[in-house]
Amino acid sequence: MQEVVLTPKEQPSYGLIAECISCDVFAGKSIEEIEALPVYYGNKQGKLGDFFDVSGEVASSAEEMRIVIAGDVTKTRWIGREMSAGEIVVKGSAEMYVGAWMRGGRIVVEGDVGAFSGMLMRGGELRVEGNAGDYLGCSYRGEWRGMSGGTIIVEGNAGMEVGQNLNGGRIFVKGSVESFAGVRMKKGLLVVGSATDRVGAQMTGGTIVVLGSILRLLPSFDFAGEVENPEIDGESFEGVFKKYTGDHAERNAKGVLYVRKE
Repeated sequence: MQEVVLTPKEQPSYGLIAECISCDVFAGKSIEEIEALPVYYGNKQGKLGDFFDVSGEVASSAEEMRIVIAGDVTKTRWIGREMSAGEIVVKGSAEMYVGAWMRGGRIVVEGDVGAFSGMLMRGGELRVEGNAGDYLGCSYRGEWRGMSGGTIIVEGNAGMEVGQNLNGGRIFVKGSVESFAGVRMKKGLLVVGSATDRVGAQMTGGTIVVLGSILRLLPSFDFAGEVENPEIDGESFEGVFKKYTGDHAERNAKGVLYVRKE
């Protein structure tokens, strides 16, 4: 696998739109052509080379390509947008929309990511070693179908509405999540360490697993017994879990919620 390294220069004080940072876009180009790729900040257009030193070797195909961002890019948005193959490694934190519309390949962020990361993912893997912002693996504003494939793994915590409108795929948040995790969920698997309130609100399908506690469980979920060491969607979970169905405030709801028994 051939590797291109982007070393951040001084970043703008507001969002840098750099959806060109993708293995699909870089593959087959020269270093000079990559430096000339357009980026946007405010109402201005610039070049990728204005904000990053570009070095390394470029592969002829996305499958053979690795992009390493050598430092924090907390103002850079849309990294890996619609990527279908290859790997991106961010050696720091990144801003919003990391891996949005991702179709394949792998993105690893060694720090945190901002809101809307993994939005409308269809495939591939997004791994975050820090924390994630609101709307992880969500739908676009006004869209009723969210993430439909792929896997998101967050080692830390995440914000509100994780897996909003989830329509397939798998999300694992090892820490805590805030309100409305799995809201309007239809398919897929969402696993979290602990949650606050309104988990699974308006869900009609799919499965949510809470490994710790829920601050408040919605009254529209029905208790369906206890299950020991359940196996769900190919994943094994140790312990005794309380099983609920819902959200019965919705018509024909078939969602399932497991909460580990204290």
